[in-house]
This record gives sequence, C-alpha cells and structure tokens, in this order.
Amino acid sequence: MTWEAQEEDLFDDVPGSGNGHGGPRSVTGELTADDLDVDRSLRPTTLDEYCGQERVRDNLRVLIAAAKDRHETLDHVLFSGPPGLGKTTLANVVANEMGARLRTTSGPAIARTGDLAAILTNLEEGDVLFVDEIHRLNHQVEEVLYPAMEDFFLDIVIGKGPAARSIRLDVPHWTLIGATTRTGLLTGPLRDRFGISYRLDYYTVDELKRIVQRSAAILGVEIDEQGAAEIASRSRGTPRLANRLLKRVRDYAQVRAGGAITWEVAAEALSFFEIDEMGLDWMDKKILTALTSTFRGRPVGLTTLASALSEDPDTLEDVYEPYLMQLGFLTRTPRGRVVMPAAYEHLGRKPQTPPDEGEQLRT
Repeated sequence: MTWEAQEEDLFDDVPGSGNGHGGPRSVTGELTADDLDVDRSLRPTTLDEYCGQERVRDNLRVLIAAAKDRHETLDHVLFSGPPGLGKTTLANVVANEMGARLRTTSGPAIARTGDLAAILTNLEEGDVLFVDEIHRLNHQVEEVLYPAMEDFFLDIVIGKGPAARSIRLDVPHWTLIGATTRTGLLTGPLRDRFGISYRLDYYTVDELKRIVQRSAAILGVEIDEQGAAEIASRSRGTPRLANRLLKRVRDYAQVRAGGAITWEVAAEALSFFEIDEMGLDWMDKKILTALTSTFRGRPVGLTTLASALSEDPDTLEDVYEPYLMQLGFLTRTPRGRVVMPAAYEHLGRKPQTPPDEGEQLRT
C-alpha cells in the first residue's frame, strides 16, 4: 500500500519549503521571456551551422537537395521531441535551405476553419508553414487541413441550412512543418500525412559545448574550452538551456570575475545559481530530499508528494519527474513514486530500508 504522511511530516526536513525559492527555474526546457532577447540571434540558419542531430541533418540535406533538383516543394515534415531541442530552429533552417518564405503559427492560434483558410490562401508557391504545438489543433481544422496537405485545395462551406453551399479553393504547392512535444496526442490521420518524421534526441556534452562556444562568439563573451564544457555538462542535453546558462554565467563573470569565463568561473557561477554538476536545481533537490528524508524511502502517491512540495501534481509529473527518471533517481510504481539508490548517493546520504506495512500503519 502507499504510505500517506501525517500533516506534521509534510514539510519537515525539506529545504526550500519556505519562501526562500519562488522564482522561475533556470533549468526548464520551456521557452521563457528571458530567452527571447537574444534567442533569434543565436539560432543557426543553415544545416552547416546547426550543431548536433547528425542523423536528422544528413537526411534533411539529401531530401532538400533532391527536392531542389526536381524543382518541387519538400514533403511535409514533422519534428517531435522534448522542449528546447531545436524543432523551431530546424524549421527555419529547412525554409532557408529551400530558399522559401517561412510563415509561423501555432496549433491553439488556429481556432476555426476560417483561420486556416486565411493562412493557406495567402501562401505563395513553395512557401513553408510552420505550426508549433500541432497536436493542439482543433479537430475540425484538421479535417480541412487534410485535402490541403494531399491535394492542395480547400473545401469551405459557406452559409447555414438550405442556403449553405460548398466552394473549393485551390492553394499553391506548399510545405507544412509541424512541431510537437506530445506525439501521442496527434491523431492517426494527421500523423500519417507527414511524409518525413523525425524525433529529436537529447544532445551530447560535446555537441552542447560547440553550441556554447558558438553562442559565446556571437555574444562577444570570452570563454575557454573547459568553461564551455562545464556549462554544457549541466545543461540537461538541451541547447536552449545551455544558452540560458551561458547568459547567467556571463552575467556572473562580468560582475565578479572580470568578464572571462573559465572552468573555475563557470563552476562557481552555476553553484551560485544553485545548479549542481548533474544539472539539478533547487526544486529537483527538494523533490529528492522529500522522498529520502520526509518519506524515508517509502513509495509515495503523486498527490501526497505534490502536497508536501506545495506544487501542482500535473506540473510535478510532466515537468520535474522526467529528468529525474532519466538519471535513474526516481521511478514510478503502482504503489507510488520510489527514490532509487543513485539519488541517495548523489545527495550524500545512506539508503534507508522502508519499514514494513505494519509499521507504516502505526506511523
């Protein structure tokens, strides 16, 4: 059975359960307002400038070259994967390589079929339409999108009742590039209409180091190889996070270290911002500390854990837990969340043997 903590247990021995932390996380892969000021300037514009995702780059290079040789539009492309891995950047790169104009929108923004019709009828021959979060498209919009993807026409119904009539609008040959973080939420018919589909993988430390060095050169930041490697190693395999940490270390180096980023400065700065050598921040450690200390290694239900952390259960499940599970620090079982031995080792604690069910009930 899943042990439920007493009220007085929920916040005991959990650092940061007060008001000491409350700002936005530095290690989230989601796009934040802080990323927007220099995000566009740091994006590569060609496949040669793009670092990482070698398999995807090589495939796209062949497909784009073949389409250009035949003077055709590229087949529709779907990019999937966690936030911050470069799906939007790849869409821009594909459009640039094809010499096409890129139009950008998102799934929730296309609320009605008329919105989609307005977008598609304003496209020109060879244009690329990028739809972010495409899994959030309205189902009625999807139905109108299908013939536009396959046969390049739209069937629109005008009017209501007996006076309603259908008109067919031709659209120019175009390419749809979709991006999604939740492939499982895509409907089968929509997913099958993408001729090219790639899932982006997390980046290696060496790839992230090259990204950090390139971004530092664009930003005019002096950084050595060891400093770039230190930032890359704490970036959770995500370029967006690597660029964000670079900006934070740049600020620290400018104020306290004369502006140059070395290994010592990078390590000191990231420790100052409470990001450890595994890329864990204060909230990750708060979760692990609650499981190892407050709940003493017992299986814990999601609702109980969320209450102990003053966090929303869905946020805990979707945002925080995946990276801890990738590291082998946490696992989900039918009885609840269970902390793994690697988490004790990382926290410098001795693993505890959970008490038997009789003791749990007495507790």
